[in-house]
Amino acid sequence: MEFPYPILVCDIGGTNVRIAEVVEPGGNLGPVTKFKTADHAGFAECVETALAQTRAARPRSILACGAGPVEQRRLHMTNAAWTIDGPQIAYRLGLSQGILFNDFEAQALSLPAHRPDWLHLIGDDLPREPGPQIVLGPGTGLGVAALVTNGGKYLPLASEAAHIEFAPATDEDAGVWQHLERFHGRITAETLVSGPGLARLHAARAASTGAELTVSTSADIVHAALRDPLGREADSVRHFWRLTGRFAGDMALVFLARNGVALSGGILPRIVSLLDAADFRSAFQSKAPMEHVLRKIPTWVVTAPDVVLAGLAAIAARPSAYEIDYHQRAWR
Repeated sequence: MEFPYPILVCDIGGTNVRIAEVVEPGGNLGPVTKFKTADHAGFAECVETALAQTRAARPRSILACGAGPVEQRRLHMTNAAWTIDGPQIAYRLGLSQGILFNDFEAQALSLPAHRPDWLHLIGDDLPREPGPQIVLGPGTGLGVAALVTNGGKYLPLASEAAHIEFAPATDEDAGVWQHLERFHGRITAETLVSGPGLARLHAARAASTGAELTVSTSADIVHAALRDPLGREADSVRHFWRLTGRFAGDMALVFLARNGVALSGGILPRIVSLLDAADFRSAFQSKAPMEHVLRKIPTWVVTAPDVVLAGLAAIAARPSAYEIDYHQRAWR
C-alpha cells in the first residue's frame, strides 16, 4: 500500500475543517488552513476551496478523519450534515488514493508521533507500562479511541463511548444533574464532557443555586473564566475538568490503558491554566476497588495544535507500520 504524493491531510470536525499539504514522505506539514464546515455543501467542495485559496498543487492522495463512524469507505458526520464517500471524492478530485478514519481513531494512530513538548503532564511523571494507550477529548462532541500493538504494528480501536450513560458521583453532581437538559431522554458522557457540554454544565449549575446566568455559550464561559479565575464561570470550568477526569478514569479501566491516557480536543488546551492536577487525578483514580491500577496510569493534555494532521502524515509516510485494512478502506 502506498499514498502517492503530494498529499492532503484533513481533520473534519463538526465546526471546522483543517487541511494541510505534505509534498514528500517524511516532509513537514504545509500551512494549516481552516474552514467552517457549515460553509460548504460537502467535503469535496471544501477541498476545492482550499486548493483555490492556497494555490497548492493538486493532491494525488488524501488522508482524512472526521467526527463520525466509518463504514469501510464512507463516513457520516455526527454533528454536521455531511456524508463523505471516499471513492466518489477520489473520482471527483482525480485522486490516485485516499482513506478515511474516525477522528479519534486518527487521534489514536497519532499517538506514536507525539513529542514531549506537545504535552502537558497531569500529576506525577509516571512510567508508561506496556499495554493499551487511549486518547479522548471534548470538542463539538466527545471522542474516545485506543491504540494497541499487534505483531509490531499499531492497531487503532475506535469507539462510540461518548454515548454511554453518565451518572452523578458526588453531592455537587447530584445538585446539577436534575437541571440538565436531556437528549433522547438520556444524559450521556457527551452531554457534559464536550464543548456544548460545558455550556449545559454551567447553566445547570446556575439553576441548581438560583444564580443568574450571565453568559451562556462555551466560548463566553471560557473567556470569563480566564479573565476571573475566582468567578462562577471558572468554578464551572473546574467542575468540567473533574468530570473529564472521572470519565477518563472510566475509559482507562475499560481498556486497561497502562500505557497512558492522552486528552486531546478543541477546548482543553484553552483551559489548561484552570486545571487542578490534584483534583483531576482524584476524580481519575477514585474507582474503588481499582484505585491501585489507576494510580499507576499517567495522564496528559495534548496542547500542540493539529497533532492529528501530523499523525495522518506519518501514516502516509509508513503505511506498513499500521494495522489497517487498506484493502477494505482505501478509495482506489
